[in-house]
Amino acid sequence: MFADESGQSLRPPKGRTWAPRGHTPVLEVSYRGRGRVSIAALICVKPGMRTRLLYRTIVYHRRVSEGKGFGVAAFKALLQAAHVQLGGPISLVWDSPPEHVCAQMRTWIAAREDWLLVYRLPPYAPDLNPAEGIWAGLRAKLVNFTVRNIDELAALIKSRLKRMQYQPGLLEGFIAETGLTLSDS
Repeated sequence: MFADESGQSLRPPKGRTWAPRGHTPVLEVSYRGRGRVSIAALICVKPGMRTRLLYRTIVYHRRVSEGKGFGVAAFKALLQAAHVQLGGPISLVWDSPPEHVCAQMRTWIAAREDWLLVYRLPPYAPDLNPAEGIWAGLRAKLVNFTVRNIDELAALIKSRLKRMQYQPGLLEGFIAETGLTLSDS
């Protein structure tokens, strides 16, 4: 399983489109409210099985009671849910942000060594993580949409990620793009 996290604000990504010469289409964007949608995704690979995408989102409306993103508790919940959903041991490959390497997370992982084995990617190696492809694909799907608030953005992101879940060939393409080869030994 490959893991990564990203986020999206109300500022839309820039994109290109076709239009008659001299008639550049412009999408009006309103920045009513602020906030951020944080996303954590897992690309799950098992030889002989369909490649799967699991994800969770956290919507931050800039309220005091809300978390800004994926902290230790959110990662624990995601990994526990993945273990239950996949029904077996997990070999996890992820990068090393502070939430992944802190003492609290290391202790939690050590207590689950019967089903969770963690490998860390080298620093500054996004080209080795297939989950990075999800963010590029997601940005491409968000280009020609405007939203009015952070909740609409969260709904749009979830709908686009849901579509990716049903495209195992796309997910396998993200893995192939890294040059990694997977074997069951």
